[in-house]
Order: sequence, then structure tokens, then C-alpha cells
Amino acid sequence: MSIKKRYLKTRPVCKVTFRLPKAAAESARKVHIAGEFNNWDTCATPMKELKDGTFTVTIDLEANREYQFRYFIDETFWENDWDADKYLPSIYGSCENSVVIV
Repeated sequence: MSIKKRYLKTRPVCKVTFRLPKAAAESARKVHIAGEFNNWDTCATPMKELKDGTFTVTIDLEANREYQFRYFIDETFWENDWDADKYLPSIYGSCENSVVIV
């Protein structure tokens, strides 16, 4: 998994591309990303499946902030980003959330 960041010169915004590789979601039919940037809405931000089985989405995020997030696979299973900038304990259960710093 890789997170690509592209900062805009004209606004304090970073275009962040999230990628969930096929290896992390072998038989996934659909993947959504949920996090602080969409109020943890598990349906708000669907990811597009590429021909190689990777899921991807690009989101505009306000710069100079940190955002917790996770991938929600087939409305059943949560997955972290293996290449997140850091991880923080979730307030829900005994797991961690991925964090992207922009």
C-alpha cells in the first residue's frame, strides 16, 4: 500500500492518493475508505478497482493536519494501510487506526 501526496501551490490542500493492493484484499468486491475526513462514513468514499486488483481513491485534504483512517472491505472487514505515516489506538475496540500526515 502506498500513499502519494501532492501539495497544491495555490491552496493549503494536499491531494492524497490511497492505494490498497490486491494482496491486502484478495477477493474484495468493493472497498471504501473511512476516516476523520469523511466522519467515518463507511459508504461516503468508495474506492475504484483497477485491472490489477488494486483499489484506489484520491481525496483533497487540508494541509498541516493528521487524519486517522481505515479501509472497509465488502462492508465486513477493516484493514489498515501497511505504509501509513503512523498508527494510533482506536477508541473502538482493540485495534489501531492508520494515520496520514499532510
